[in-house]
Amino acid sequence: MPKMKIRGGDLDLVEYEFSPFSPGEKINALGIEGRPLAPVEGKVRATAPGRIHLTVLDMNRFAPNRPGGGGVGFALQISCFAEVECTPRETSIDYSREPIVRHFVAVFKEATGYSGGFSIKVRDHENKHVGLGSTGSVLVALATAMNLALGEPLTKDEIRLLIGNNYVEETEDGRVTLGFETGVGPAAVTYGGMAVMGDELALAYHHPFAEGKNVFIIIPETTVSSSGREEFDLLMNRARNLDYQDRELKAYFILMDLIPALERGDLKKIGEVIWEIEFRGSKRAEVEHHGFLIYQHMSRLREAGLEFVGMSSVGPSIAVVTERSEKEVADILGPMGLSVAISTKVDNVGLQVERIG
Repeated sequence: MPKMKIRGGDLDLVEYEFSPFSPGEKINALGIEGRPLAPVEGKVRATAPGRIHLTVLDMNRFAPNRPGGGGVGFALQISCFAEVECTPRETSIDYSREPIVRHFVAVFKEATGYSGGFSIKVRDHENKHVGLGSTGSVLVALATAMNLALGEPLTKDEIRLLIGNNYVEETEDGRVTLGFETGVGPAAVTYGGMAVMGDELALAYHHPFAEGKNVFIIIPETTVSSSGREEFDLLMNRARNLDYQDRELKAYFILMDLIPALERGDLKKIGEVIWEIEFRGSKRAEVEHHGFLIYQHMSRLREAGLEFVGMSSVGPSIAVVTERSEKEVADILGPMGLSVAISTKVDNVGLQVERIG
């Protein structure tokens, strides 16, 4: 694949070459020594929520071969699941995105020392590459189900770190390539609520968020891609440059304003902080990637009095968190030519597991 140029400033130009590889290669097991295995009889299921990724703190601190960068996001009540059963040797996978599953199975077996196989069935929330975290949620559900099937040799945090350090996306020829990972998604979907991440996948803070409030996802039409080469160009060039300017301000907002507002359950103040961040650093680059029409949409929603409005990840999904009903929000969206794509709530529970056979 072609080399991609990364420019963060006048004296900051490096090249990164995407090198696809077969699932099971380039494993980083982090030196984890899994505890003794105790495979269980029958199938187990892990269900994971989706996520909204509100912002990265500093794009200069992560790349496809370096997870991190910090960030903020929350879990969403749209779910995916993985069903797993231990088998003597072979691994079978029932899922449309088999390469990413097969790769992480190899990572998990390397970390735990498991020499058998799995029978795996995965289903995601079917909203891919629109900022709702389908890949990360699937990997958390898969890893948790495999872990439960083997008697839980890994902790939740070890699973998070394994996912972050082995995060991949599939290529058209059935191989995989390293992807971008801040750790926000796995942390939010594992523990529920709002998660604040530091660098190197460190979970700095998590807290229940917007309990009982409504969440509406709006997915405006866009002519630009939020994945692949377009995503790389966006995140590794203009976004890095803008974060050189605004990373300290974003970190200040989160530490001094967002976290206290979460502690007291102040949705209006949380919305004000997130709205400020929409115009700062890498988040500004992500929104502008889709054209200023996204800003226009979000501005009109804020002017209509909706408490919390923010674009997820590289978009184009817009998350609205509010006390208002779906009908009230639909009446606001109608004149804008938009509609509610998903009506849901924040997931403050996180992962759920069960034995099903």
